[in-house]
Amino acid sequence: MKKSLTTAIVIMLASTLFFSCQKKEAPAAKPAETKAEVTANKTFHIGIVTGTVSQSEDDLRGAEELIKRYGKVSEGGMIQHITYPDDFMSQQETTISQIVALADDPLMKAIVVNQAVPGTTEAFKRVKEKRSDILCFAGEPHEDPGVIQTTADLAVNSDFISRGYTIIWAAKQMGAKSFVHISFPRHMSYETLGLRRKIMEEACKDLGLEFAFETAPDPTSDVGVAGAQQFILEKVPQWIQKYGKDTAFFCTNDAHTEPLLKQLAAYGGMFVEADLPSPLMGYPGAFGIDLTAEAGDFQKILTKVEKVVVDKAGPGKFGTWAFSYGFSVSAGLGEYAKRIIEGTASLSKISDFYAALGEFTPGAKWNGGSYIDANTGVRAKNHVLIYMDTYIMGQGYLPTTTVEVPEKYYNIKFTD
Repeated sequence: MKKSLTTAIVIMLASTLFFSCQKKEAPAAKPAETKAEVTANKTFHIGIVTGTVSQSEDDLRGAEELIKRYGKVSEGGMIQHITYPDDFMSQQETTISQIVALADDPLMKAIVVNQAVPGTTEAFKRVKEKRSDILCFAGEPHEDPGVIQTTADLAVNSDFISRGYTIIWAAKQMGAKSFVHISFPRHMSYETLGLRRKIMEEACKDLGLEFAFETAPDPTSDVGVAGAQQFILEKVPQWIQKYGKDTAFFCTNDAHTEPLLKQLAAYGGMFVEADLPSPLMGYPGAFGIDLTAEAGDFQKILTKVEKVVVDKAGPGKFGTWAFSYGFSVSAGLGEYAKRIIEGTASLSKISDFYAALGEFTPGAKWNGGSYIDANTGVRAKNHVLIYMDTYIMGQGYLPTTTVEVPEKYYNIKFTD
């Protein structure tokens, strides 16, 4: 994969660009239609499939935002939201059946799965066999790029290539001398996550940080979410003693994030950003923050989270994205599908996707481009990688979207 990082995507600027490996600028958000206006003119349904609150709360909240705007199908609205099992690895057929069942609705015109867990490719294949007219969008697919690209009309990942470098760069700016990557075999078998780990390790060598890998239980295994979280709670104090407080930690699983943040606040250490960054990812639970009054307003959410984190743990130690990645992708893909169906957006114009994304991330700086296979050099027309500037609590933004990622990182292969 090759990309030239020349400029950040500014969501509030309008542009018309096609899929390319260069950076794009997304147009300003337009006022959303009222629920009443949409319902009155409704001729189609959109299915949104997410994980549960325990596994991927932000993804689910993005679906709820679409329901808030456009109503749920059972009440005469547009959105049909379902959740796949927490133990999706051992219940793939259940997940597949749930997704495919959405196509039985004659008004269903689009299906968005975020996160697109294993089985999504097969589900999309079956959906297309039944209803070729249904748009199939995959947010943060767990299956390898070459797999999900065979059936998805559009796949969207956080930029696992660029972030493999920029997260390490950000850790160094924060003063980290070591970087600990926490994961488990299932995640490391994914090309997106396994390749990012390799890039992180190489970036640590180049930027002068010590790299370490620690294994934690898979929350989809027999120990479940509770067992995996308990492991993190018990291990972090030992890791801090082993690696030191000037160590930045990173985990690949959402369920691990909250206990990791909680223990880093108590014992020391740093945290650049989550695997799928958000001020809601782990912070409310780890720091005991009630965000009921701020629900849905990410600017207020970030302000409140930052104050609590800085008061309890000090400035410059914890980071995030200003807007939730999972929330934005669920809502943005749903909005994009709606506009395509209504004829106000095109599947061939990436600027139209950024415009839909911009509905939920006003003023945010993004960077991104099309996925390019490092082995073949082929650029995918239906797969986009995106990322946002890192926000450090108590310090403000780090300009990660403007950092020049050395060319060699785009040539590192998963199989190397």
